[in-house]
Amino acid sequence: MKRLLAAALLGCAAFGTNALAQAEIARTTMPAPPQPGVIALPVQGCDPASEIWHPDAGKPAVRNVTCPTLLPFLPKAGATGASVIVAPGGGFLGLAIEKEGYTIAQWLADHGVAAFVLKYRTLPTPKDQGVFVDELTKLIHGQPSAMKLPDDTPDLAREDGLAALRMLRANAGKFGIDPARLGFMGFSAGGFLSRTMVLADKADRPAFTAPIYPNMAPLAVPADAPPMFVAIAEDDFLLAREKGFPLIESYRAAGRPIEFHLFPSGGHGFGIGQPGTPEEGWIELLYKWMRASGFLAKMR
Repeated sequence: MKRLLAAALLGCAAFGTNALAQAEIARTTMPAPPQPGVIALPVQGCDPASEIWHPDAGKPAVRNVTCPTLLPFLPKAGATGASVIVAPGGGFLGLAIEKEGYTIAQWLADHGVAAFVLKYRTLPTPKDQGVFVDELTKLIHGQPSAMKLPDDTPDLAREDGLAALRMLRANAGKFGIDPARLGFMGFSAGGFLSRTMVLADKADRPAFTAPIYPNMAPLAVPADAPPMFVAIAEDDFLLAREKGFPLIESYRAAGRPIEFHLFPSGGHGFGIGQPGTPEEGWIELLYKWMRASGFLAKMR
């Protein structure tokens, strides 16, 4: 089970498109990309120098995050007032921040939805990039490794998710967003985090959640849980861990709104979806769901 979880969380979501294509993970690092308007979430023990940026399939990824931030992607025209926090995946050991963050946020902003990419705190990994790749390879193949995976969302990531929701609601006017239409979406480990937000105190919960290829295990759904949108591929490792669709069944049993899309293929970590694949256009389905649910109504 532990080996399967490792493959599911790391194999495709943040470190390549196959079970582990080691060549996809550069053994060299890279400078952090520009982050205009980045918003720091205050925490103790923040050390910007701890971050290690590296190419992942040619796209920026980051690990050893100790300073959580939000990077805004605001609509240039046609703003709806709706907004979404976007949490990338990476097994809580790193973040596929472009593939499952910037790319998603830009699409949303281009469609009138303000998006904020959450760079949440991750678990510590070896400072040397080559050692990191070696240890990651061991972990995914079920061999003894210096790195360990959490069973579920770590407390630090949960705290960053809640801090992001509170900060944006407190500064809604500055960003031109409606605090009552602030959602939370995430991919893989970010999907784990999205599930966790459903269990927050009512005042802290997002208006809606969209876990994409998340943990599909049962959830203790509150009677007033926010609406949820879920998308996953039939051949996803995380779905293979479960019998049936426990997350979906939990929401239905609680009588809460949920929309579920199961694609016939795509594996784990399909991101925004490649042209010509079954999961292509899933984000348009999300947008239509948001509109049908009343989250895209113009601000008064």
